[in-house]
Amino acid sequence: MEFIDNMPSMDLMRSEKMTLVQLIIPVESAHRAISYLGELGLLQFRELNADKSPFQRTFVNQVKRCAEMSRKLRFVKDQISKAGVAIPPNPGMQPDIELEELEVRLAEHEHELMEMNSNSERLLQTYNELLEFKMVLQKAGAFLIPGKSSAVAEDTELDENIHSNDEYVDTSSLLEQEIRGTPVQSGVRCICGIICKSKVLRFERMLFRATRGNLLFNQSPADVYIEDPTSSEMVEKTVFVVFFSGEQARTKILKICEAFGANCYPVPEEITKQRQITKEVSSRLADLEATLDAGMRHRNKALSDMGFHLTRWMNLVRREKAVYDTLNMLNFDVTKKCLVGEGWCPLSAKTQIQEALQRATFHSNSQVGIIFHAMDAVESPPTYFKTNRFTNAFQEIVDAYGIASYQEANPAVYTVVTFPFLFAVMFGDWGHGICLLFLALFLIARESKYSSQKLGSFMEMLFGGRYVVLLMSLFSIYCGLLYNEFFSVPFHIFGPSAYKCSDATCRSQLAWKSYRAAISQLSEDEDVNSVGHNAFGTSSRCSSLDALPKAIYFEEASFRGQKKKRAFGGAVIFLPYTYFLCFCLPFDTINDLSFGFKFASRVHGVSAAAIPVSQVAADLVLLQVCNCLSGHLLCQIFPCLMFLHHPFSGQRFQGRTYGMLRNSEMDLDSEPGSARQHQEDFNFSEIFVHQLIHSIEFVLGAVSNTASYLRLWALSLAHSELSTVFYEKLLILAWGGGTMGKFGWSTGVDGPRVSLAQREWYPWWYDNLLIRLVGLTFFIFATAFILLSMESLSAFLHALRLHWVEFQNKFYHGEGYKFRPFSFALLTEEDD
Repeated sequence: MEFIDNMPSMDLMRSEKMTLVQLIIPVESAHRAISYLGELGLLQFRELNADKSPFQRTFVNQVKRCAEMSRKLRFVKDQISKAGVAIPPNPGMQPDIELEELEVRLAEHEHELMEMNSNSERLLQTYNELLEFKMVLQKAGAFLIPGKSSAVAEDTELDENIHSNDEYVDTSSLLEQEIRGTPVQSGVRCICGIICKSKVLRFERMLFRATRGNLLFNQSPADVYIEDPTSSEMVEKTVFVVFFSGEQARTKILKICEAFGANCYPVPEEITKQRQITKEVSSRLADLEATLDAGMRHRNKALSDMGFHLTRWMNLVRREKAVYDTLNMLNFDVTKKCLVGEGWCPLSAKTQIQEALQRATFHSNSQVGIIFHAMDAVESPPTYFKTNRFTNAFQEIVDAYGIASYQEANPAVYTVVTFPFLFAVMFGDWGHGICLLFLALFLIARESKYSSQKLGSFMEMLFGGRYVVLLMSLFSIYCGLLYNEFFSVPFHIFGPSAYKCSDATCRSQLAWKSYRAAISQLSEDEDVNSVGHNAFGTSSRCSSLDALPKAIYFEEASFRGQKKKRAFGGAVIFLPYTYFLCFCLPFDTINDLSFGFKFASRVHGVSAAAIPVSQVAADLVLLQVCNCLSGHLLCQIFPCLMFLHHPFSGQRFQGRTYGMLRNSEMDLDSEPGSARQHQEDFNFSEIFVHQLIHSIEFVLGAVSNTASYLRLWALSLAHSELSTVFYEKLLILAWGGGTMGKFGWSTGVDGPRVSLAQREWYPWWYDNLLIRLVGLTFFIFATAFILLSMESLSAFLHALRLHWVEFQNKFYHGEGYKFRPFSFALLTEEDD
C-alpha cells in the first residue's frame, strides 16, 4: 500500500484532487485579494447569491460603471476601425492608470469624437450638396439653352444695350423674348435636380404616370461619383431636367422627387448667371476640401493617440468588471465587515492561493488577515486536468463527448495515440501524409504569431489542433509505408517481396489458397464441429456461453466503478458465473489444442499421433499464457476477487476519504456528515434486473461496435481507389501513359501498351505540352481539395465516431462538469 501511495501521479490519467475551501475576506482587502486570485487562476468561486437578481447585489453600481466604460471603449474602437488607423498590438510599457482617472478620460475622448464627427458630417453634407449643384449647373445648362447662338457677340450686345432695359420686356415680341431666354408667357417651367442612377427608370415612370404624360424628361449622367451620406458609399448619380406646365404638376413632381430622394437645385436660365454661380460654387468647394482634410488629419491623430492606449484600457476595464462580478458572488457576514466566499481549488494549489492572499493583505494595509480553510462537501467536485499545448487538443476531443466525472479514468491518455493511428489506417498514403506534415510544421512554426491574432472559425480550429495534425501526418506516413502507397503509386523501398515460393506449382496457385483450403476442410470436419469450433478456430458454443457471464462481469466492474459498492453484489454476479467458468474453461483449452493439431496435420502433413507429449504440454502452457495476455483467462479469474474487499480502502469520492467498512449501526449515527447516509437500501431484484439489461446491451453492443470497425477497411480502400483513379485518369492519361484495352482507350492493365510505331492509335493530343500541364493542374487540385481536404475530413470524422461510440461508451461516463477558475487569462472580448 505504501508503494502504491508513493507512486508519482499521472496528471492526465486522473483529474486533479479538488477541495472545497472557504474565504473570509475583510472589505478593505477584498478587491485586491480577488485581483490576485484572478492573476493566479486556480480558484473557482461558487455562486452564493443565486436568489438575488443582478440589480440587487452589492457591487452593482461598479459593474454598471465598468459596462459604461466598455461601451465607450467599443465606440472608440469602431471609430478607429472606420478611419483605418492601425492599432499597435504590443504598445509596450505604459504608466499605470486608476479606474476613476480612466473614466474621466474616456468621457472626454467620447465627447471630443462625437463633436468631431458631427462637424465632419455637416461639412461633408455641405460639400456633397455643392458638388451636386455644380454637376446640375454643368449638365442642365445644355437642356435649358438648347440653341447656343453662333453669334455670341450679337447676344452680348443685345443683353447690354436693349435687353437690359426693363421697359423693353413689356413691348418686345415673342421672338425677341425667346432670343433673350426669358420664360415664355405660355407657362412652361422646369425643375432641375440629381438622383441615383439606379432609381432613374422608376423615377421617370412615376413622373409620367403622375402627370399623365404632360412633361418632358431629360437626363445626363454625372461625371464623378458622389458619397451617400447615409451609407458612406460612393454612388453614381444622374442629372435630370423636367419640363412641365401648371402649378399642380409642379407640386406632384416635387413630392415625387422627395419620395425618391432626388435633390432639386435652382438653375437660372441665363448663361451669365450660370457661369457666375458655377464659379462661386467651385470656390466654396475648394475651401471645404481644405477644411475637411484638416479635420480628417486632426481626427486621425486623436484616434491614433487613443489607439496606442486602447488595448491596455480594454484589458483594465475587462479585469475590473470581472473582479466586481466575482465580488457579487460573495456574501457579507453578520457584521457587514467581511465578505464570505466559497470555491473549488486543486489540492496542490492551496499553498499558492494562501501566498496570494497574504500578499493581498500586506499590500492593502489591512489589520486583519484573510481566513482560508478547507470544508467538507457533499456535491461532486469539478474535473480539472493539467494539459499543455500538445495534450490540450486531444483533451478537447474527449470533452466534446462529455466531461469526465471526478477522478474518472481519462480516455485522452489513449486518444493521443489511438486517434491519429485510426485516422492513418483510413488515410494511409505516405505522400499525402507528407503534405499534412508540411501543413502541421507550418502551423507550429507560426505558433507565436497566430496565437496572438484573432483567426477565423475554421483557421482557429485548425490551428488549435496543429499537434493532432502532426501526429496524424506521422502515422499516415507510417501506414502509407506499410500499404506501399505514395499518391497511389507503389514504391519497392524495401526490395522485392520475401513471400516467394520455390516450387513453380506453389507460385502459380499462391500459398494463401492452401491456408484457406485447410481452414475450410477443418470447418467441414464432423469431429471438429462436434467439439464446437468454427472456421476461425474459436469455440462457437462455449464462446457464446462465455460471452454473457463476461459481459455481466464487465457490467459489474462498471457498476463498482460508480462507487455503488455492495458486499453482496459481487456474490450475486459470481454465482451464475461459476458454472460457466467451470464448464467452458476446460473445453476452451481442449478445443484450441485439438484445432491446432488438426490444422498442423492438414497444412503441414504432420500426423496428430506423431506429436510428442512434451510438445502437447508445451502447447498447453503457451496457450494459457496467450489467454492470460489476451485477457481471456483474466476475465474468468477476476470475478473471484469480487468476494474480497477492495484493495484500496482509502477510496476518494466527492472530496472525502473513507476508511474501512464497519458493521455497527452506531457508526452511521456517529458520522452525521457522511455521504453513506444518502445511500438507498439494497434491493436484490432491482440490481439483478439492472445488471441483466446492461449485460444484454453489452453483448449486442459488442457485436455492432465490432462490425463498425469495418469502416477502417472501407475508407482505406476508398481512399486508395480514389487516389488511383485520379492518378491514372488525370495524370497518366494526360501524359500519354494510357493503354489500348479491349474496351477502348484506358489506363488499365487489360491491354498491352501501344508502341511508338502505332502512334496513329493515340489521340490528337498526345505529346501536347498544354494538355500535360492541364492534366497536371487538375491532378494537383484533385489531390489538394478532394484527397487532402475532403478525405482527411472524412477519416477524421470516422475516427472521432470510433472513439466516441465504439470506444468510450464501454467505460466512460462523462457526467462531470469542467473546472472553470476565475482567471484573467481566460477573459475574452465577449466578456465585455
